[in-house]
Amino acid sequence: MTQASETETKEKQQKPIVNYLKLPDSPDEKPYLWGSRCKACGAAYLGPRLACARCFAVGDFDEIRFGDEGTLKTFTIVHQSAPGIEVPFIAAIVDLPEGTAVRCNLGGIEPDPEKLVPLLGKKVEMYTEKVREDREGNDVIAFKYRPAN
Repeated sequence: MTQASETETKEKQQKPIVNYLKLPDSPDEKPYLWGSRCKACGAAYLGPRLACARCFAVGDFDEIRFGDEGTLKTFTIVHQSAPGIEVPFIAAIVDLPEGTAVRCNLGGIEPDPEKLVPLLGKKVEMYTEKVREDREGNDVIAFKYRPAN
């Protein structure tokens, strides 16, 4: 079997765009963000940690699962980006109730300041979508937030 035919026979997979986005194997489970909580001081971080930036503890963390909802802290409308990235889009920071914040894109709403400013401090919910394919043809999945219903 040639290398080209091996690639063609591989099953297409979903790959998270960041290491702190979990894509469950079961279609009945929802994707979620995960992170680390310092056992010494309780600080929460996205993804794995070796040391705590708050109390400087080393290697003593619990894995935590973040909820689907957060609060929109701030946003900006991006009008210029790298080639191949559709603009405008909304870059935002969402506060998570577990005690940390996440940088993300905001979807499900027009990039119009008059529509976005009233959302500051309001609930937003996480969702995922395919943003592109990688070199092997796998779907690359990103998380975004949108106004909660």
